[in-house]
Amino acid sequence: MTSKETIKETVRAAFDNRVAVRVYNDKAISREDMEFILDSAWLSPSSIGLEGWRFVVLDRPHIAKLRQELNAVAWGAQYQLDTASHFVLLLAEKNARYDSESVKESLIRRGFIGEEELNARLATYKSFQKNDMKMADNSRALFDWTAKQTYIALGNMMTTASMIGIDSCPIEGFNYDKVNTILAQEGIIDPDKEGIASMVSFGYRLRDPKHPRSRKPREEVITWWD
Repeated sequence: MTSKETIKETVRAAFDNRVAVRVYNDKAISREDMEFILDSAWLSPSSIGLEGWRFVVLDRPHIAKLRQELNAVAWGAQYQLDTASHFVLLLAEKNARYDSESVKESLIRRGFIGEEELNARLATYKSFQKNDMKMADNSRALFDWTAKQTYIALGNMMTTASMIGIDSCPIEGFNYDKVNTILAQEGIIDPDKEGIASMVSFGYRLRDPKHPRSRKPREEVITWWD
């Protein structure tokens, strides 16, 4: 059995190795390795267990089909679109209200099948969305809620990739409306039901980044409440 200390060293090494890579070499990531990375997104936690997300995977031939259109509206993905082995588009569900079919389905999926317990849980979610989050009647707030959950999956994918020697870069630098239009025209999304939250590229770095990674002092970021 692998010791806890060995596991800790492996995880720390993955975080130390992970940087935002913008230019990749021509080596392709294997399907097996990409499926492993994607499993970490699929198995990620989400608020109220909703899983209000979808992950669309583009390999190099598919990236090439969209490159020209995306390059015109995604300033933060220019080099990655030219060199990455794979892109993952993180899509978030729209209108995931407490009384939506997707919320009800998520409860049934997790075993809430009795009418009484189902209605009780839905009442809790209604209070959560109306009183705690104050978002139930705001479509933008509902989308922001599901979109921010995708970042849990995003972080897990990047960490998993780094642990098996694969580089990545999260991408937010693009015009969201225009990217959604492109994805809708290509039949990738139904714009009435979902929208893009972010992108992430994967591949093998061509070279180390020009600027070393830096972080604020740990003591400024982490506080133990005494």
